[in-house]
Amino acid sequence: MDRNPSPPPPSRDQDEEVVAGGDCIGSTVYSKHWLFGVLSGLIQIVSPENTKSSSDDEEQQMELDEEMENEICRVWDMSMDEDVALFLQEFNAPDIFLGVLAKSKCPRLREICVGILGNMACFQEICVSISSDKNLGQVLLHCLYDSDPPTLLETSRLLLTCISQTEVANVWVERIREHPAIYDSICFIMSSSTNVDLLVKVGEVVDKLFDLDEKLMLEWIRNGAVQPLDQPQEESEEQQVFRIVPCVLEAAKQVRSENLEGLDAYMHILQLLTTVDDGIQAIVQCSDTGKDTWNLLFDLVCHEFCQPDDPPIILQEQKTVLASIFSVLSAIYASQSEQEYLKIENDLPLIDSLIRVLQNVEQCQKKPENSAELNAEETKKSDLTQDDFHLKILKDISCEFLSNIFQVLTKDIVAKGLKEGQLNKQKCCCAFHNLLPFYSPVVEDFLKILHEVDKTLARNLEESFPSLKSTFLRGETQGP
Repeated sequence: MDRNPSPPPPSRDQDEEVVAGGDCIGSTVYSKHWLFGVLSGLIQIVSPENTKSSSDDEEQQMELDEEMENEICRVWDMSMDEDVALFLQEFNAPDIFLGVLAKSKCPRLREICVGILGNMACFQEICVSISSDKNLGQVLLHCLYDSDPPTLLETSRLLLTCISQTEVANVWVERIREHPAIYDSICFIMSSSTNVDLLVKVGEVVDKLFDLDEKLMLEWIRNGAVQPLDQPQEESEEQQVFRIVPCVLEAAKQVRSENLEGLDAYMHILQLLTTVDDGIQAIVQCSDTGKDTWNLLFDLVCHEFCQPDDPPIILQEQKTVLASIFSVLSAIYASQSEQEYLKIENDLPLIDSLIRVLQNVEQCQKKPENSAELNAEETKKSDLTQDDFHLKILKDISCEFLSNIFQVLTKDIVAKGLKEGQLNKQKCCCAFHNLLPFYSPVVEDFLKILHEVDKTLARNLEESFPSLKSTFLRGETQGP
C-alpha cells in the first residue's frame, strides 16, 4: 500500500486512434485521452514530492485545486456509465484511487475517489474485482474511521453496494469481523450524527450485515455490553447496558420525520435483534432501554403511522416498517409483561392502531370489480403479488400481537376501551374477522368478558359470528 500507483498504460496505436476518431470510450462521447490526463493528475497529487508533510504545506494538502476538483467530479459523474466504469477498471483506476486514499489528507478528494469506486462497484464484474483486492478493501474499511461526513457517506454507499452482491458479500462480512473498531465507529455515527443521508446509509449497511450474518450480529451485541464501573459484580448481570440498541434508537429519532426508508432500516435492525435471545435481552434487560424502545415505537404506531384521517392506500408505503415495529413491540410485550410501561390500561391506543391497520389491510387487498380495471391490474401482477406478500406478513404479525393483548384484557380495561372508543362494534368485528379461526380461544375468552360489560354488543357480535354464539351457548349449557 506504500507504493505509488502505476499510471494507466498507454493504449496501442494512440495516434492512429485519434486520427480515426477512436478516442471515445465505448459507445460514449467521453475522451480516453482527457481521462488519462485526469488520472495522471491524480498520480501527481500523491507522488512522493507532493506528499512530504511539513507544517507549512499541511494546510495546502487539505485543499483541492478547483480545476482538478471540477475534472475529477466529471469523472465521478461519468463513472455511472458502464463503458466508462469498465474503462477505468481496465486502466487500473482503482489502484490509483487506492494510492490517493492511502496518502491524501484532502477530505474532498477522498470523498470523490470513494464515490467513483462506489459507482464502479454497481457493475458486478467490477464489484468482484474491487472486492478481491485485499489492500483496497483494507483502505476502504479504514475510511469508516474518517471524521468527514461526505467521505463516510460514500464509503457506506460503496460498502452497501458490495454486501448486496451475493458473490462477494461474505468477503466483506469477514473483513468487517476482523476489524472490531468498525463497530465503535458505526455506533458513534448512529449516536451522534445529525446528517440524515449518512444515518440512512449506515442504517442500511447495518441492516444488511445483520440480515446476512447472525454471528456478526451476536458479536456486535456482546461486544457492546458495558458494565458500569461502580456496579457491584453480583448486580452486573441484571444491569448490563447494550450500546447497539440506544445507538439504533438515537439514529431512528433523527431520521423518523425525514426519511421513511431510513426509519424502515432501523426498525428492521431492531426486529432482527429480536430473532435471537441475546438481542431481546439487549432491548429489555436494562429497563431504561426497554422503556425508550417501547415509547419510541408506541409513538410511531399510535401518533404517526396509519392515522384515522389517512387513506387506506398509505399502508402500501408503510407496510414493511409497521411490520417491523409491531414485531418488536410484540417481542418486548411477551418478555417484559410486568414492566410499568407495558400495563395495557396505559396502552389501549395500541389496540386501536392494530385494528386500524387490519382494516386498511382489508381495503388494500380488495380486488377491483370492474373488468377493465382487472385487465389493467393484470399487467402489474408481479408487483401485486409482492405487495400482497408484505401485506400478509403485516396482517399475521398484527393478529398475533392483538391476540396477545386480548389475552390479558380484564373487565375494567374492556369497559375503559369501550368508553374511550378504542373498542366498538365495528372494531370488534374487524378484530374477530382477522383473528378467527386461528385465535378462536382468545376471541371466545374476550367475548365472555364483553358479556359482563356490554351484553348488547356481545350479542350483536354473536349474531355476526354464529360460530361464537354456538360456542358461548355450549359453555352456558355446560355450566360451571
